[in-house]
Amino acid sequence: MAKTKTAFFCQNCGASHAKWQGKCNACGEWNTIVEEVVEKDAGNQPAWSRARSGEKTKPKARPVSEIRFEKEERALTGLEEFDRVLGGGLVPGSLVLLGGEPGIGKSTLMLQLALQANVGKVLYVSGEESEKQLKMRADRIGDERSTCFILTETATRNILAQTEQVEPDLVIIDSIQTLYSDLLDAAPGSVSQIRHCAAEFLQYSKTSGVPVILIGHITKDGNLAGPKILEHMVDAVLQFEGDRHHMYRLLRASKNRFGSTSELGIYEMVASGLREVKNASEALLSRRGESLSGNAVAATLEGMRAMLIEVQALVSSAVYGTPQRSTTGFDARRLNMLLAVLEKRCGFRLGTKDVFLNITGGIKVDDPAIDLAVVAAILSSSEDVPLHKGTCLAGEVGLSGEIRPVTRLEQRVNEAEKMGFERIIVSGHGPLDKTAQGIEIVRCNRIDDVFKNLFG
Repeated sequence: MAKTKTAFFCQNCGASHAKWQGKCNACGEWNTIVEEVVEKDAGNQPAWSRARSGEKTKPKARPVSEIRFEKEERALTGLEEFDRVLGGGLVPGSLVLLGGEPGIGKSTLMLQLALQANVGKVLYVSGEESEKQLKMRADRIGDERSTCFILTETATRNILAQTEQVEPDLVIIDSIQTLYSDLLDAAPGSVSQIRHCAAEFLQYSKTSGVPVILIGHITKDGNLAGPKILEHMVDAVLQFEGDRHHMYRLLRASKNRFGSTSELGIYEMVASGLREVKNASEALLSRRGESLSGNAVAATLEGMRAMLIEVQALVSSAVYGTPQRSTTGFDARRLNMLLAVLEKRCGFRLGTKDVFLNITGGIKVDDPAIDLAVVAAILSSSEDVPLHKGTCLAGEVGLSGEIRPVTRLEQRVNEAEKMGFERIIVSGHGPLDKTAQGIEIVRCNRIDDVFKNLFG
């Protein structure tokens, strides 16, 4: 008879408690602790798991100078944006967690990776869709390969048994919340099931050297559902974000043990799936023929990639007495700060105006270098004078109205020059080694100087 153990887990953070209580001591949430029965039976473990547990040896401390390290050869999938975010490709034996809102395109991205990746055999496991649904999506993507295997299963025992038969080079699980292990007497999606199933695939990936990608759901707060320990177990956490009503999707890494977390991948949602956007600046800039007031172009950085984005502002008289401040893709508190600087330091009367700000493309930017473009767009809309189409800006605005230098200015200037802009307005304090050839570099120290250069 298997020994049964009862434990109490928080459904929000995964912390365990000896008894039920109304408030979780770890995360502070109320009414999130539930009772779960944990049943342990070593005889039901998979063969590879029992073999590994029987081969345990006591670790010994070794001097760091005696440890030999061989560089891991990454597997390039052939999808440049995905490889860039991972830091150069998939690392053998790595466990990757991909999260995103419902309907954002997580399953489409992973099925596209399974069909188009040049890594060998790919086992795509789905616990949410049937084989016919996956076949319809694969036909829409339009790239079928005999090296892609589809499995509709939710039991980890059966999935791991199929990995022994197929011997894949990459395993994709859609999603971790739908899996269950018969070693636990708990419902799929519970804290104990998610933690146990993730631990099984972590052990599988480390012992076999096969990379595993787990798709995870997110909560209404935008965090990955399940225990927080799930993010600590995996090697990389990828976030697939964007507005489902916009065509562009962004792939970011919030954790990456094998690379940088500052890289960004951009995709465009089309009828045949997700298309990689190689030239982000051209995609995010509007192709308009006439100049309109309230539009400014900023040279920003996302990771190691420089790109140009368009900032749109609308300034109008407040109708209901209290001025409105609304932003999309930009920090509302920083907008209020910039408006206060314009009013206090530069004398622009915007306290009785409604100000609406939008970053085109549905992306969110937190780079302080776009402050100057935000200020220029607001002044352009307030004066109803369009900016010159060949002008872009890169600079941070301080509380005293000065223009502060930004990092990696040369890369921003090179991107603006490549996109055909005639001049770029930057801070007059930062160093710049680049000799201007096809673009004019205008240096300004204060917002007053920027206003004179833009509007005369």
